[in-house]
Amino acid sequence: MSIEIEIGRGKRGRRAFTLDDVAIIPARRTRDPRDVSIEWQIDAYHFDLPFISAPMDSVMSPETAIAFGKLGGLGVLDLEGLWTRYEDPQPYLDEIAQLPAEQATARMQEIYAEPIKPELITARIAQIRDAGVTVAGSLTPQRTQEHWKTVVDAGVDIFVIRGTTVSAEHVSTGDEPLNLKRFIYELDVPVIVGGAATYTAALHLMRTGAAGVLVGFGGGAGSTTRRTLGIHTPMATAIADVHAARRDYMDESGGRYVHVIADGGLGTSGDIVKAFAMGADSVMLGAALARAEDAPGQGFHWGHEAHHKNLPRGRRVEIGSVAPLEQLLYGPGKSAIGEVNLAGALRRALATTGYVDLKEFQRVDVVVTPYSTHAEV
Repeated sequence: MSIEIEIGRGKRGRRAFTLDDVAIIPARRTRDPRDVSIEWQIDAYHFDLPFISAPMDSVMSPETAIAFGKLGGLGVLDLEGLWTRYEDPQPYLDEIAQLPAEQATARMQEIYAEPIKPELITARIAQIRDAGVTVAGSLTPQRTQEHWKTVVDAGVDIFVIRGTTVSAEHVSTGDEPLNLKRFIYELDVPVIVGGAATYTAALHLMRTGAAGVLVGFGGGAGSTTRRTLGIHTPMATAIADVHAARRDYMDESGGRYVHVIADGGLGTSGDIVKAFAMGADSVMLGAALARAEDAPGQGFHWGHEAHHKNLPRGRRVEIGSVAPLEQLLYGPGKSAIGEVNLAGALRRALATTGYVDLKEFQRVDVVVTPYSTHAEV
């Protein structure tokens, strides 16, 4: 039962919780980690890991998408990024990594002003497809109508429509908005769409026919949406709300299952584990993968919002490099701060609480903690 709190005489608000506000409680049973499965499947595509890469230039290049796919995850390429604007984006990636902090945003706006080239979309998708891994590409809602046919014709397996927030009821007195329901119905590939932050918004996105809904708004290491727009969603509550929307949509639709994918603010293995405990089927990782030594960002991380031409709502942040991608995912870990061996940590958490797979783990007991875990010593 939700309880509203009186903020002042003229405004009431619902109490919401971040992932730092909750903790997982062990049960009476434990298991051997070797008996635990963290596999994930969406539509006809099966993955050894329930990890999706965030479509950001600092996280995924065609080469890292291929490597990530071969390691068991789903690499999503940003089809509005440097890889579809420049034949050879490496000099620009090198430049971004070397820019002084005070110049980074302005220079990135200039670099990303280069137009997107449809032939490069085709070439990058073909490169990933030729490597034999599942191909996923991402467009923002604003660019989907312009480029979707190029993406589908190039042979993408999973289409991602990702924005800071995506609505099934976008209203515009200027351009004709993207009709998500019609678009998804006419497409022959599964679509993942988001972000959504509330029960109602997620339910409406599920009704469009999406295969998965991204959960999150204004989170992540490089986002300043909360400071710029004053908009933010505490992730524990958001995931739980969307999980409830999926449950109700299954009843409404006669059993159609839509995947809940947590997206944003999942920088450590503990955050990832708690996202699954709150009801996620998979997680989209940005900073957690940008820390790989072979990530394109070279120890820096940024997203779409960081180079918006009029209102930047993000920034380039230095997060450092901690390990090669394979070690980052599978270990061995060399520190105890939750940045390396992400798969091992998730597997260990399921075993410690007595669950054999991620669907079961969504039933794990949690408590609201009286302190932020960042304050622990």
